[in-house]
Order: sequence, then structure tokens, then C-alpha cells
Amino acid sequence: MISKLPSLSDVLYQELGSTVRGDVYRSSDPSHPSFLDYARMFNGGVKVSAMAVVCPLDAPDVSQVILFCRKHSISASVKAGGYGIAGWAVGGDIIIDLCKITDIDIEPPAADGSFTSIRNIGSKGRAKDSPLLPDNSIAVSGGKRRKEDDNDLRPYDLGSAIVADFLYPGGSSSTFTDSPPATRRRLDLEAPASETPQMTTYSGTSGSSHNLDMTLLSSNSLGPSIPVVSNHLTSNLPSINSATTNVALSSPLPDTSSDPPPCASLLPDPFSYLDDAPGVPPVTSISQLAQSMPNALFATPSFLRFSTNILTYSMPIYSHAFITFGAGRRQKEIDEFSAANPLEAMSLAGGRGTVPYHIPSAAYPVGSAIMILGGFGFLGRLHGLSSDNLVEAEVVLADGRIVMWSLRGAGPAFGVVTRYKVRAYPVPVVFAGSLIYRFHRTTAPSLIKHFRDCVKGAPRELYANVLLTAGPVGQDSLVVIQMCYVGPKVMGQELLQAISSWDGERCLFNDVDEKSFVHQQDSIAQVLHGKSGNKWFIRSTLISSLPDVIVNKTVLQFADTPVGYTWLFELAGGALGDFEDSCIPKAQRQASFTVTALYQWNIELQDPCCVHSAEEWIADTLAPVTLGGPLPSYLGRQEPPGRVIACYGENWARLCKVKKTYDPDNFFRSSFWPLNAKGEIIEPEEHEPI
Repeated sequence: MISKLPSLSDVLYQELGSTVRGDVYRSSDPSHPSFLDYARMFNGGVKVSAMAVVCPLDAPDVSQVILFCRKHSISASVKAGGYGIAGWAVGGDIIIDLCKITDIDIEPPAADGSFTSIRNIGSKGRAKDSPLLPDNSIAVSGGKRRKEDDNDLRPYDLGSAIVADFLYPGGSSSTFTDSPPATRRRLDLEAPASETPQMTTYSGTSGSSHNLDMTLLSSNSLGPSIPVVSNHLTSNLPSINSATTNVALSSPLPDTSSDPPPCASLLPDPFSYLDDAPGVPPVTSISQLAQSMPNALFATPSFLRFSTNILTYSMPIYSHAFITFGAGRRQKEIDEFSAANPLEAMSLAGGRGTVPYHIPSAAYPVGSAIMILGGFGFLGRLHGLSSDNLVEAEVVLADGRIVMWSLRGAGPAFGVVTRYKVRAYPVPVVFAGSLIYRFHRTTAPSLIKHFRDCVKGAPRELYANVLLTAGPVGQDSLVVIQMCYVGPKVMGQELLQAISSWDGERCLFNDVDEKSFVHQQDSIAQVLHGKSGNKWFIRSTLISSLPDVIVNKTVLQFADTPVGYTWLFELAGGALGDFEDSCIPKAQRQASFTVTALYQWNIELQDPCCVHSAEEWIADTLAPVTLGGPLPSYLGRQEPPGRVIACYGENWARLCKVKKTYDPDNFFRSSFWPLNAKGEIIEPEEHEPI
């Protein structure tokens, strides 16, 4: 939705255009119709009233835009994908769209656990003097219009053809464009009887006497080095001829070496099933490669009886890798790059293999800002939040200073991140998919409780959720259970059998099977079937438990929600509680579930019922088990200031001090930050678009 606003004057337009190398598009200039494409948000309910959009090519360009805005007392906002529901990305007079900063590269860790600093990476996403790693994934052309880029990423049919055919029999392009019907949707009220930060800075070139710095932020060097999988094959790998910096994690993974796990599935290493089991002699391997390796990888004789031949898999050489990418990359592009550029591995059938390395992130659609706002998805219980795995960032600030701590969970309020370096982990295969049931008031409580009991104490490799989704019009409301086990079928099959053993009614279908991680990332978006341009609303929270009374009330309330509504319970815990170097407090990290209400409806309609239903469920029904606010990445439109502050709990006071030090005049006010320059609480209408 575009609102009318006086355009940037010719003088200011020419000045801005002369200071940046990227393109500038004015809202009222007919010669630049691309303004609409670059200013548009995924949430069609956000009103855009900016004077211009600037598409910087790098951090120095961003520096110049901020200097320009400060010089002329013009507000700015930062867009890195445009998927945020609240619309902060387009709330400024000038929109800084980072879509052209798309460098990307992947590297294994050096022998000492170090990585190539962003400062030593060239403009094409590679280490200086190193051969360029080809980007075999989707191309993002600098001259391609943003609308076309977005359209290329919006099909989410890789998750499952079965799900697509079942949910959208009229075609996978079907969307929630219908108005609320007189009879809301098909809703069977009764179940059928027959259906049971060392900080380095460098200055950007500036024509102004006030210089704006770019800051390279990396974790402090007090912690232990990052481990590399020990293997004799590592010495045969080509070395990286580039400058590296010895950087250790400020929040190292816990040392569990002295605590023997009760079973292999609870080990932090998802490939622990390949280790020797105590008291069981190793079998004779049929692989010459495996025979030549010390300490046979094959756990027990039962390995050869697995229904899926494990010899088809590859064993990663490295425990993790590092992916460096520009802020203009969306998560789907990063995953496609990862899948197209795997690292060398050991084939268990003999010889060499490859394994893709993926960064922990939320499922699609999501932009790069998820890296500094939390970010929870399929790898979260195993490897932590997106922000937990951020090891270095290139940040543009008014005074060139910031601390790494504030970036992990609250970054948009302190600066503009132009490039990220993030830990990525080997994901050869996942055992994942959906189980879909019709929603019945009488049986849904039993199903949700069964799910809750099955995932209690689940291994970290398992991500699982249960969601209630209403519509589309004329179709049944559904209960969908999604699981993603990071590993092969032979390790996740027992968990699937437990979850699918519920016999309260017939499962419409079960498509859980082995697949690539990049395919699994499409699954939630495929079920939600979100449409760009619709109005979107989101509310979320974290809960300590899911007692029966909450389940019963949830089902009764959901039965009266509108078409296009989805309520989601995601299993939390696992690695989320391992990290402390973050502004996301420990209490939130110890939650049992993250809970979200999502709703989309046609842009032409006024439907306040969605807002009231979500607020009532989150604020009232779930109140007895709520732990503060949601993860910051789940903050939505018109969030009460108290909920925003509750996201950070006991860390809020420290965040306020950081804000006062590094952004005292609240330049980055087009963000979640609920305070003005005086430190006074303001309502959301004062810092986000109408």
C-alpha cells in the first residue's frame, strides 16, 4: 500500500544520487517506476509513504545514505527482504534496501578453528587472492527488478507434492484471497464415528566532514577454539590461501565430555550413531575406505540390517563451516547456495562424497535480519538460534562503534548490518514431513496432548510442531503435525512411530520421509500458503508448559476463528538454553514451546476479528504459562511496548544503556525499539507505518 508524500526535491535527489553508487528511485518520478517494486512489503497492510528508495551496493554506500539523511534531518529505514509484518523496513522517509548486497561464500574452518574475517573478503564474497567459489545457486542480477526476484522465490512447492495436492487441489498457486463467508468454513463439530566482539574499524569514504565508520565485529578471543572433526583425510584437502583471524566463540558450546549421554540419540553430534557402541565388536566393513579408517564408524551389526542402506550417506569432515553473505540475501537463496555448494566429505560407500552445510534459520519466507533478531527453525533445537551462530558482522553506525552482545537479538535498533558471517552445520539428510488430520473439536485436544507427550524429552535432533489451520474456504480445518529429524530415517523412525500411533481418528496422510534440508525448508510456507500483498497479523509468546486446560481452551477458541488463521505450537528447548552471550534472557530460552498466531486476509477487507482472536488467545488463554515476551524475530505489528520490553527481560536495562551510548538521538527509530530519544515509552503508531 503506497501513500502520497511530497517527493524528494530535484536538488536533494541529485545530491543523494551523486554520493552513492547504487540506484535511487523517487516515489513520484515516472521515469523510475521501480520505486513501487522496491518499496513493497510482503504484508500488504503496511502503508508506504517514503520519498525514495536507495539500493546501496556495499557498506560505504550505506554510510553515505545515513550521512545524507542526518545532514538533511531525513528519517531512514532499512529493508533486508521485506518480510517483517510490522513494516519497520519501509517506515522512513528514505528506504535503504539492501537487496543489491548479495555476496556469498562458504569456507571450512582452519585447523585451529579460525575463519577468514569479513574484512579480508573481497567484494565478490571470497577471500582475497583465493579462487572464487562459483555460486551455482539462483542468480541475483544487479539489474534485475526486485519484484521479479521475489516472484522467483515465492513458490514453496519443494516441501511435498503430496501436501500441495492435498491442501490445494485447484493448484498449488491457490491462495487465501476470499472474503470471510457467512459460514466461516467447513468445521466438523463432532468426529465421525467411523474415523478414529577485539573490534576493528575502518573508515568509509565520505565527502562530508562528519565521517561514518564501518565496524567489523567479531567475538572476543577468550573462549576455546572451535573444534574440527578429526580425520586423516583433512590433510589431503586443499588449503585456503587467505588471511585468517583467530576468533573464538564468546559463547562456546557447553563441554559435555564428562557427562556420558544416556543414549546415542541424545548426543549433540547428529552423526553419533556412527560411533562404536560400548561392548559391541565392530562389524567387518564392506567399504575399503571405512576399513582404512581408525576406529570403525559402523556402530553395531544391526547397522547392516537397516531398511535404508546407510552406505549411501556421506560423513562430514568438518563439524561446521562458515557462510559469509550480504544482507540482501534471503534465507531461501542462502539455502539454495548451500545445497549447490556442498563441502567435501567421506562417502561411507568408499571414495569421496559431499555434504551441504546449512545455517540455523527460520523457515521461509524470511530475510537476513533474522540473524540479529533471534531466528528459530528446524535446526534450532540442535544448534541454537540464528543469532547464536553469528560470529562476525559488518555494521554501519553513526559513530562507528557497537558491541557484539547487542547485535545478538536486538541489532536493528543499533545499526545497519551489511554482511554476516554465520556458522553452518552439515545436514546430509533429514527425515521430515507432515501428518495431517481433520480438525474436530472433540478429538483435537487428544491429538495435541498426544503430540505434547510424545515430544517430551525428545532428542535435540528433532524439531516438531503442531498447528491448527482454518480454511481455505469450503475446505476442512486441519490439524497438522510437522517433524524434522536431522539425520536419516533409521534414526528418526521410532519418533515418527510414536507420534503417528494416535488412533483418535484417521490420519489423512503421512508424507514423512528422507529429503534434503532445502526441500524441508519449504514445508511451513507450503502449509500456510502465504500470499504477498495480503494483510498479515502475527502474535507470539513463549510458554513454560502445555497443560491440559490450555489445550482444551485453545481448541474451543480456534473453532471460532476466521478463514486464513493458523495457531502454531513449536517444540523449543534443546540447544536454545546453551547460549548466554545474547540479549535474549535465559528464562525465554528455557521455554517448552514457542507459540504463534498467524492470520492473513484480503487487502480490501476490514476484519478486526483476527486481531481480537489472536490477542485473546495469546494475552488471556496462555497467560498462566507465558514466559515474558516472544523471541524478537516474532514481534509483529502494533505490539504493545510492554511485550517488546518483555522479550529481553532482565537484559532490557543493559540494552537501554547501549542504545543511549551508540544511538542517543534514536536515528534507527524505524525498528522494534519502543522508546523515543528521551528514553520515554512510545506507542507503536509513533515508530511504524500506519
